[in-house]
Amino acid sequence: MNENLFEVLCGFRLDAKPVSCEPYGCGHINVTYLTVTESGHRYILQKINHHTFRDVAGLMENIASVTAHLRKRSADPRSTLTLVPTQSRESYLCKQEEYWRVYEYVEETICLQQPESDEDFRQSAVGFGTFQQLLTDFPAAKLHETIPNFHNTPDRYRALLETLERDPMHRAAQVQPEIEFALARQAEMSTIQSALTAGELPLRVTHNDTKLNNVLLDAKTHKALCVIDLDTVMPGSSLYDFGDSIRFGAATAAEDEKDLSKMGMSLDRFRVFTRGYVRACPGLTAKELEPLPMGAKTMTMECGVRFLTDYLDGDHYFAVHRDGQNLDRCRTQFRLVADMEKKWNAMRKIVEEESR
Repeated sequence: MNENLFEVLCGFRLDAKPVSCEPYGCGHINVTYLTVTESGHRYILQKINHHTFRDVAGLMENIASVTAHLRKRSADPRSTLTLVPTQSRESYLCKQEEYWRVYEYVEETICLQQPESDEDFRQSAVGFGTFQQLLTDFPAAKLHETIPNFHNTPDRYRALLETLERDPMHRAAQVQPEIEFALARQAEMSTIQSALTAGELPLRVTHNDTKLNNVLLDAKTHKALCVIDLDTVMPGSSLYDFGDSIRFGAATAAEDEKDLSKMGMSLDRFRVFTRGYVRACPGLTAKELEPLPMGAKTMTMECGVRFLTDYLDGDHYFAVHRDGQNLDRCRTQFRLVADMEKKWNAMRKIVEEESR
C-alpha cells in the first residue's frame, strides 16, 4: 500500500490496521479507494476535489448533518452513508493541503450505470423520492451552497449572454439556430428560480446529481437502498432533482448523439419515474407536483445552455474528446426540450394521474 495512503488512513478511527487500499469506482471528480483492514472490514476512502468544491468545511458539514438526520429515520444502517471520524473526531482530514474522508462501505449492494429495466429506473425514483421525503423536515436553509448558483437558470443565461458578447472563438455565427432556440425560452426558464425566491415553492434539501448510479440497490432484492455522492447536497427545489432525473433517464439517445432523430423523451420512462418519485415522497406539495414537467424542461434547457456556453467559450469546462462534442451535447438537449414541448399535455396528464 502507498505510504501516504497508509498515513492518511491512520488518521481515521478504523476498526483495525488497514492492509490494502485500491482505486475504486468510476467517478470523475473525487479520487476514490476501497480500503480493507486486518479484520476484513471495508471502507471507502476519498480525496475530495477542493478545486471543484472550494468550501470543503461547508461541504462536509452538509454531509454530516444530512446523514445524521437520515440515520434517525431508518432502522437499516445501510440506508444512508456513514462517515468515519478522524482521530480528533472531525468529519474529514486535511493533510499537506489535500482533503480526505472515509465512509463505511455499504455492503451487499449494487450500483448500475444504466437501467437494465424500467423497474431499475423506478427504483432510482423511489430512492431519490425517499431521500426527499425523509428530509422534508430538515432545515434546508442551513445548508451551504457547495457550488454557488448551480441550478440558478437565469444565472446560466447571464453567462451565455456574456459569452455571446465576447464570442472569443468566433463561433456564434455558426450556431444561430441554437442561440435563437435558447433565447426564445429565456423568460420561461426563470419560472422555478422566481418561485423559490418569492417563497411560492418550498426550499428543500436537493441532491443535484440524480443519476441512477447514485442510488445503491440491495444486491438481493434490487430495491433502492441508499443515495450516495452527497457532495452537491444543497438548498433548492425538488423540481431540480426530478427534472434532472428525467433529463438523464427518459432520454432516448446518448447525451452527445450526433443523429438528432434518435433523441426524444420516452413518455413511458417519464411515467415510470413520476410514479416512483411521487409515491415515495407524499410530502410534496400541490405547488410542487403541478410543475414537475417544468422541472424536466428547465433542467434540460439549463444543461443545453451550459453546453452551448462552453462551446462558444472554447470548451474549457466540460471535457471533450472530439471537435464539436459540446455543440452536439447542446443540440441533443435542445432536441429533448423540443420533444417535451410536443408531449407537454401528455406529461401534465401523467403527473396528474400518478399524483392521485
